[in-house]
Amino acid sequence: MSQLVHIRLAPEKAFDTESIEQALRQTGKWNKEHHAYVIRKRSMDARHRIVYNLQVEVGNKGEIDDAIRQRTYKSDHKERVAIIGAGSGGLFAALKLLELGITPIVFERGKDIRARRRDIANLTKEHIVNPESNYCYGEGGAGTFSDGKLYTRSSKRGSVKDILEVLVNHGAEPSILVDAHPHIGTNKLPNIITAMRESITKGGGEIRFNEKLTDLRITDGKIDAIEINGEEWHEFAKVILATGHSARDIYQLLLSKKIKLEPKGFAVGVRVEHKQELIDQIQYRQPERGDFLPPAAYSLVSQVDGCGVYSFCMCPGGVIAPCATDTEEIVTNGWSPSRRNNPHANSGIVVSVTEEDLKPYAEHGVLAGMFLQKDLEHKAWTLAGKTQAAPAQRLVDFIKKNKSTSLPDCSYIPGIASVNLWEVFPPRIANALKEGFKSFEKKMKGFLHKDAVIVGVETRSSSPVRIPRDRETLEHIEVQGLYPCGEGAGYAGGIVSAAIDGERCALACVESID
Repeated sequence: MSQLVHIRLAPEKAFDTESIEQALRQTGKWNKEHHAYVIRKRSMDARHRIVYNLQVEVGNKGEIDDAIRQRTYKSDHKERVAIIGAGSGGLFAALKLLELGITPIVFERGKDIRARRRDIANLTKEHIVNPESNYCYGEGGAGTFSDGKLYTRSSKRGSVKDILEVLVNHGAEPSILVDAHPHIGTNKLPNIITAMRESITKGGGEIRFNEKLTDLRITDGKIDAIEINGEEWHEFAKVILATGHSARDIYQLLLSKKIKLEPKGFAVGVRVEHKQELIDQIQYRQPERGDFLPPAAYSLVSQVDGCGVYSFCMCPGGVIAPCATDTEEIVTNGWSPSRRNNPHANSGIVVSVTEEDLKPYAEHGVLAGMFLQKDLEHKAWTLAGKTQAAPAQRLVDFIKKNKSTSLPDCSYIPGIASVNLWEVFPPRIANALKEGFKSFEKKMKGFLHKDAVIVGVETRSSSPVRIPRDRETLEHIEVQGLYPCGEGAGYAGGIVSAAIDGERCALACVESID
C-alpha cells in the first residue's frame, strides 16, 4: 500500500530529481529498485530558514496512479441548457454538461479572445472603453487577462484536483497539480481558454459571442425563454446564469422582473505597488533573491475598529491593469505573467464595507453596494482627469493625507495622476486603509517605502449582490430552472471556485432532467 512521505529540501534542491530521490532514500521508505513515487504537493516555508516541504506518495512499482484523467466531451441528448457568460463558471459548466451528454449553448455578451485583445489595447493605449469587450467581458471572463491564480479554499464544495486536471488537459503546466499556490499566467491563459472553447464546439456545444442577455420570460414560476440583444427569443427550460461580478445590468434586469436578490458583503480599496526587489528582500530576509527562489508574495490582514483590512490578489512580478466596464469610471486589478518577471509587485488592499458605509445609498435598496462601487469609480475618473489615467499617491503621502508632488514609476500603462485619495473614499474607509497600512509596516518592515505607490480604485474584488438559490437544487429560490452561478451570483471568488460552482450547477441541471 502506498504512503505519504514528507521531506524538506533547500530551494536549490527542491526541483532536482537526484536530490529528491536522495532525500527519499534517507527516509528508509523508498528504494529505487522496488518503489515508485509521485510528488503530490510542494510548498515553500520561509518562516525561519527557507525550505520547501514536499508531500510524496511512495509505493511499490505499478501501484501508484499518476495519470491525469482524460475527459470525453460529447452531446448525446436532445436536452439543451443555456449558459449566460463564458467566464470560468460558464465554461466549466459547459464542459461538465458535455461530459454528461447534455448540449450547452453559451451566450457571451463580449467577443472572442482574438477580437477582445484589440479592445483591451484600445483601453490601455487610447483610453477607449468598450462596454461589451474589456478586461471583464468576453471569452474567458475576467480571469483571462487577469492572472490565472488558482489558489482556493473551496475544496469542500467540489474537487479542486478535477478543475486543475481539466486545465492541464487544455494546455496548462502539470506543475499546477503540485504547487501549493498554483498560477498559470496571463500570457498562457488565452490559449487554454481557446482550447476549452474548441472542446465545447467539437463536442456538440455552442459558444455565441456578441450575444447579450436582455430579458427573461418566466411562466408560473418557471424559466421558459431568454431574450438576446433585445430582439431574439430562445426557448430554454434550464438557464445557468454565470455573468460575473461586473454585469450590473443583470442585477437590474432581475430586479425589474421581481426576481429576488440579496445584499452580500464585499470590500473596496486600492492597488499598492512596490518594487519586486524590495518585497523579495523583506520576505526572504536577504539582499538578493538568488536563482532558486520565486518572486516573493505576501498575504496581509489587519483589524481596524473591528473591520477587516486585507491584501487581495497579490501579483508578484506583475502589472496593474485598467478594468473599467463603462465610460466615466476607473477600476483597477492586477495580473502577472507566468514567469512573474516584471519589476513591480502589486496587491489589492481592501476594506470590508459596513452598513454605515451604505447608508448614503439606501434609496437603491439591495443594490446599495453596487452604487457605492459606481460612486467611487466615477470619483476616481473625475479627479484623475476624466481619462483612464488612474488616481495615485505615494503610500507615505497617503498616510500623512498629503497629495504627492511627484509619483514613482508605475506598471499601470494608461498612466497615473497625482490625487489625494482621501478625496475619493469616505473618511472611515480611507482611515481604515491608513491604519491597515501602518499595521502592515509592523509585519513587513519596509512596506511603507517612499517609492511605494497606491493606485485607485479596487472595487470589483467581489460582487456586492447575491442571487439566492436553494441549497440542494441550486435553482433560484423562486424561479425553477434558473441556476445562479459563480462570482456574479455571489457563490465564488476566483477562477477555481467559479469553475467548481459551474460544475455543480451543471450537475444540478442534469439531475433535474427527466
